[in-house]
Amino acid sequence: MIDGYGPDDTLRRIYDVLLLDLDGTVYRGAEPVPGAREALTAGGETVLYVTNNASRRPSEVALHLRELGFPADDSSVVTSSQSAARLLAEQLPAGAPVLVVGTDALAEEVAGVGLVPVRSADADPVAVVQGHSPDTGWAMLAEATLAVRAGAAWVATNVDSTLPTERGLVLGNGSMVAAVRNATGATPIVAGKPAAPLLEDAIRRGGARRPLVVGDRLDTDIEGAGAVGADSLLVLTGVSTVDDLLRAPAHQRPTYIASSLTCLDRPAAQLRVAPDPFWDVTVADGDLHLAATRPAVDPMQALRGLLDIAWANPGFGQIRPLDEHARSVVDAWAAVI
Repeated sequence: MIDGYGPDDTLRRIYDVLLLDLDGTVYRGAEPVPGAREALTAGGETVLYVTNNASRRPSEVALHLRELGFPADDSSVVTSSQSAARLLAEQLPAGAPVLVVGTDALAEEVAGVGLVPVRSADADPVAVVQGHSPDTGWAMLAEATLAVRAGAAWVATNVDSTLPTERGLVLGNGSMVAAVRNATGATPIVAGKPAAPLLEDAIRRGGARRPLVVGDRLDTDIEGAGAVGADSLLVLTGVSTVDDLLRAPAHQRPTYIASSLTCLDRPAAQLRVAPDPFWDVTVADGDLHLAATRPAVDPMQALRGLLDIAWANPGFGQIRPLDEHARSVVDAWAAVI
């Protein structure tokens, strides 16, 4: 617990700025995540929406959020395209040509920092910036490959391999970045989570002294929080699953865990990973055996109580429930997302 706060203080009280992921945390495509809208309209804390998705302008993201009922204005949206443009501006002289692989929104961010966006390697770009666009195809990836192989610096807005939508997971910018990496042997500088630049920009914008990073992905949101020394909350509403969490490496382990954003008004101490006296967890034959010591069970509390043992036994086989209450909890985990 942060110094100066007690066991009954909620996440809203402890942290001064919430740095919220969007896809899979606040919404899935055109649909809000259940409970997210109510949670974010109930509090008075500062909320910044911090997204790796570089395909839309901050104003477009804010409008989409408002249409879904979330409190948002243009300044409350921090995108990886903004951070990528900052990184480029710090490396390049004003007026330098930059090959943009992505949407017009990304090109506008490049122009906004005094660089010249181009769309062909024939323009002799000194850098390439690559962000998500549903229209990116072979021809544009070929331009990026030519420029990078010719020596252009390369910045990726993010390297998420997948993107959550209302239809399920589809390929993300990281999958397209991987194609250029495979063709060039180069490795890009990354602006978005889990790299630090995007979250650093969000912390500066919010003037945060005690930020909480909130997201649905261990490999971007939670790992990114660690990169900037911030506490983190994993909500099981998007990409990362209970099994992913049970097997998370040390650099992807969240401070808090919940099934949704409705947890913001609960005491933070209840959401931390900690042993649960109402559960008996043992290790036998490489598996974790779970038994309930009381009839009333909370699947999320059981998960938090099991994690320390799971993390101390990497490579464990299965979770084996030993009674009907434990079995109901394991079944509930499978239905969380």
